This record gives sequence, structure tokens and C-alpha cells, in this order.
Amino acid sequence: MKRIDPAALSPFLAIATHRSFRRAAVELGVSPSALSHALHNIEERLGVRLVNRTTRSVALTEAGERLYARIRPAFRDISDALEDLNAFRGQPMGTLRINAARQSAQLALMPIVHRFLRAYPDVRVEVRVDDALSDIVAEGFDAGVRFGESIAADMLAVPIGPPQRSAIVGSPEYFERHAVPKTPHELRDLPCIRYRFLSGVLYRWELERDGKEVLIEVDGPLTLTEQGLMIDAALAGLGLAYVFEGLVEPLLEQGQLVRVLEDWCPAYPGFFLYYPSRRQLPAALRAFIDFAKAPAKNEATRRPARSPGERGRAK
Repeated sequence: MKRIDPAALSPFLAIATHRSFRRAAVELGVSPSALSHALHNIEERLGVRLVNRTTRSVALTEAGERLYARIRPAFRDISDALEDLNAFRGQPMGTLRINAARQSAQLALMPIVHRFLRAYPDVRVEVRVDDALSDIVAEGFDAGVRFGESIAADMLAVPIGPPQRSAIVGSPEYFERHAVPKTPHELRDLPCIRYRFLSGVLYRWELERDGKEVLIEVDGPLTLTEQGLMIDAALAGLGLAYVFEGLVEPLLEQGQLVRVLEDWCPAYPGFFLYYPSRRQLPAALRAFIDFAKAPAKNEATRRPARSPGERGRAK
């Protein structure tokens, strides 16, 4: 084994963190082929294979797992030491990486990001929209945004954005052909647009009034995995859609959609920004947390309590 500069291990660290040559290359600002060449040089110098790569997956060998486990804390300490220097700057700097589901990004995260970037011009923010529940630590994110029930118990979280509501909507054309439901149980006899989670589970509509919760398994001609497409289908008169209120408010005001069973759709706590508990928060993340907390004036809490309807709205 030839001697290797510890700093030269950063390509391996990025690959091991992301389990993806493409994402690691983006982080380091190099091409995937250049990253592959750098890894080959590391393995040549160490005299051991660190990564098994196929056309579809990247996995660490036993040697790679052991090396990753040893060097990751060391690189983290170096990163923390560099973050300490931010105390000597007037404004935080660096890149903040956030993972968020599509609706949480649209309804809560991005309005805050827009204001934050105007207040902190030296910070860059990267948002990955991902409806699957990712391991933000393993994938190299600084923070994530989800409903409270989705957040792991070892994370810290702060509420961001306003409370949320859902809405059951259909087009005027739809109600020319179908009766307006007066109770949740009548939904079972009406064409609805169903929602399927990425896990494959069909969502049962969760409604509540006066403390009474009802789960309705709807049926209909179309099943989708994205609320924007569900709204389009409702506009086309294909069925009733159960979506976030904030996504359809303009359409309701314009009369393109009609809302039903509104009294069965109460407000519930909104989204949470969550992040790992660690000794040293990156200055950019610390500034973003303080910025996001300011309107809510809430302290970070361990795993927020479940809000009504959260089981189905975790995405």
C-alpha cells in the first residue's frame, strides 16, 4: 500500500455518502468519469477494492464500509472546525442542502427560502424534491421538511409555514352529472381520483369533524401519485380529488373547482424543518433555522406530536 494524503480520500467519502457516482460528482463539481478515475487511483494506492459498482447500484465492500466508518467522523470534525470560522464573518456562508417532499416544498419551504436568500446573499441553497422519505444524514443533506409523524425520533424539528388544510374538490361539470355529497360516506358511491403512495399503498381519505375521525376508501377511474395531476384530473371532470387547500385556492376563487364537505376538513399543524442533533451546526443551517423559527416563535422540539390526518399526508 502506497502512502495517501487523507485529503485525497474526499472522492471516496462523497461516493460512500451518496451511494451514487452521479450525486457525488455533482457535490464535488466534477464529472462522473473523473470521479470514477479518482476512486480507481485511491483503490490502486491502497491496494484494496472499496466500492462495488453495477449499472444500477453502488455498494461499499467490507473494506470500504470499514474505511468509511473511520474517516467520516474525522472529516466531520474538520468540517466543524471550518464552520467555527464563520463566527469571525459578518454573514454565514456556504451551501445548505435540504430534502423536501413536493407539497412541503411548494407550500412551506420555498417561500422561506426566497426570503432567506435575500437576507443572506452569501449562502447557496440546494433543494431536492423527493416524495420518498430519505435518510438525510446518509444522503448528505443538512435538513429535511416533512410532516411531524414522518420524522425520526433522533431528529430535532421546528415548525415552518402556516397550518394546513385539505380540500375535496370537483369541477362544475362533474356536479352536473353527480350529486353533491352531504356526508363522508356518500363519497364511496361517487367517482373519485385515488392517490397511491410510492410504497404502493392506496390512501384512504381522512376526514374529521367535532373530534370524530372517519377513514373513507374511495373508488374511481383514475389513480395517481402526484397531487398536481390529481387537480388536473378534477378540472377535467374525472372525479373528486382530495388535495392540499393551498394548491387549489386560486381555482376555487375562479370557480373552476367546487369544494364539498368543507366542515370535514379542519386545519392541522403544518410542516416541520428537521435536522440531526450534532455538536456543531453549519452556520448556514443555524441561520436558516433561526430565520424559519422567527414567525412561529417556537423552540426546537423532539419529534413533534402527530397532527390530525398526518398518517396519510406524510408525503
